[in-house]
Amino acid sequence: MLQIQHVSLVHRKDLRTIVDDVSFSLQPGDKAVVIGEEGDGKSTLLKWIYDPALVHSYAQASGKRILHGNILGYLPQELTKAEKEMTIYEYYCHSPVFFDRTPKEMAHIAGKLSLPADFCYGDQPICLLSGGEKVKMQLARILMEKPDILLLDEPSNDMDIDALQWLEQFINQASMPILFVSHDERLIENTANVVIHLERLMRGCTVRHTIARLPYQDYITQRLANLNKQTQLAQNEEREHQKQMEKLYRIQQQVEYQLKTITRQNASGGRLLKKKMKAVKSMEHRFDRQQENRTELPHTEQAIMVSFDDAIRLPAGKRVLDYSTEALTVAGRTLAPSLSLRVMGGEKVCIIGRNGCGKSTLMKLLAQELLPRPDLKVCYMPQNYEEQLDLSQSPLEWLSKTGDKEETTQIRTYLGSMRYTPDEMLHPMEELSGGQKAKILFLSMILSGANVLLLDEPTRNFSPLSNPIIRQVLKNFGGSIISVSHDRNYIREVADTVYELSEQGLQQVRTSL
Repeated sequence: MLQIQHVSLVHRKDLRTIVDDVSFSLQPGDKAVVIGEEGDGKSTLLKWIYDPALVHSYAQASGKRILHGNILGYLPQELTKAEKEMTIYEYYCHSPVFFDRTPKEMAHIAGKLSLPADFCYGDQPICLLSGGEKVKMQLARILMEKPDILLLDEPSNDMDIDALQWLEQFINQASMPILFVSHDERLIENTANVVIHLERLMRGCTVRHTIARLPYQDYITQRLANLNKQTQLAQNEEREHQKQMEKLYRIQQQVEYQLKTITRQNASGGRLLKKKMKAVKSMEHRFDRQQENRTELPHTEQAIMVSFDDAIRLPAGKRVLDYSTEALTVAGRTLAPSLSLRVMGGEKVCIIGRNGCGKSTLMKLLAQELLPRPDLKVCYMPQNYEEQLDLSQSPLEWLSKTGDKEETTQIRTYLGSMRYTPDEMLHPMEELSGGQKAKILFLSMILSGANVLLLDEPTRNFSPLSNPIIRQVLKNFGGSIISVSHDRNYIREVADTVYELSEQGLQQVRTSL
C-alpha cells in the first residue's frame, strides 16, 4: 500500500504551483494513470513519490508519502546522460541485486519482455538501441529488483505494437499497485481503473486535481456529462437572471419617469412611488445575492488551438519521394535488404515495425534525401528532440528567426494557444517536459509553412487529451506526411498507407488496430 497525503509542489524559479494538496492511496490491484496536459506536473509528481530529492533542484515540496515498508520501482521518462554512454551489461551492473540473480532468472525476465535470453549481458552501447529497446531494458532491471509498487513514467514510449500489447497484459495481470503516466490512449483505456487528473486553469494561474476510482473511459464520459450538465444549468440560470433584470429595469424606468412627471400637489402619489422605487431597489439587491450563488460555468483546461495553413496543398500527381537503397544498415549490421518507398502528393504514410528494425534509421535517411529538395518545404521531427532543439534556449528564442516585434508577437500568440504561460515561454527548454518540447517542434513546422512532414513518433509525448486534436490537425494537413508510429489511434485515423519494416524490407500492410 502507498499513501500520499496533502502533497503540494511549487516551482522554485517562478513560484508557480505545480500540484496543490493532492492526497490518494494505492491498494493492491490498483492501476492508476496520471493524466493532464503537457507541463501539468505528472512526471514531477512521480519523481517526488519515488524520491523527493529528484525534484529538490527545481521544486519546493510539502506533504507526506507513506510506503509501509514497500519497495518502489521507478521507470523515468529519460535515461541519464551517463547511462546512455554505458553498455547494456554496465547498466545492469549498476543495480545492487544484479549479481544475486542467476542467468536463468535474467533470461526469464528478458523473455517476458521479448528480449534475447542473454540481453542483459550484451556489450552493445545503449546509445545504439532503439527507443523501445531502451524502455524494455529499464523494465527488465526494475523487475529484477522485485519491487512491491511500480511507478512508470511513459512506459509505452517508443514500444512497438507487440510490446504495447505485452505491456497491457503485464499491467492488467500485476497484483502490485501501479502508478503510471502514458500518452497512449489505447493503453490507458485497456488498463487504468483509477484516474488522477491534474489540470492548470485560468491561464495556468490555478491548479486542480480530480481523483476518480473509475476506468478511464468511464471517467471521461462522466466528466463530459458533468461538464455539460453544469454548463447547461449555468446558462439556464444566466438566462433567467437576464429576464429578471430586464423586467426590473423596465419597472425602474417607469417609476423614475413617473417620479419626474408627478405634480407637487400629488404628495400621496409621490410617497407611493418612492415606496415602489425602494421595493425595486430591494428586488435588485435580492437578484444580486442570487447571482453570487448561481452555478458557475465550468473551468477546464483550454484545448490547444493550432493548425496548418489551409492553403498548403500538394498535387496528387506530384512525386514527393521515390527512394530506394540496396540495404539498410546500422553500425555495419544489415537490418533489411533492398527496400524502396514511393510517396505522392497529399499521401500520409506510416511505417510500423518491431523495435530495433531500423525505422528511425530509415527516417534519418529520408530526411537527408528530402530536406535539400528546392521544390519542397520539408520539416523533420526526430524521435530525439535534442537533434533539433537547443535546450539552452527558451521556446521564444529558438522559434524566432528575425527577432522583430511582429514575429515575436505572433510566436507568443501561438505559444499561448498551446498553453504556455508567459514564464514558460522564457524558460530554457531543458526545464520543459517532453510534451512541451514536442509542442515547440510541432509549432515550428506550422510556422515554417512546410508541405512535407517527416515525423518520428509524432504523438509519443502529447497527452491523451491533446492527442485527438493533434491527430485531427495532421489528418487535415494538405501536404504529405511520412511517419513512424506505434500509436494505434494515430495509425487508424491519420495514415492512408501503412508499411511494415522487417528483415524482408518494406511491405504494405492492412491493419485492424
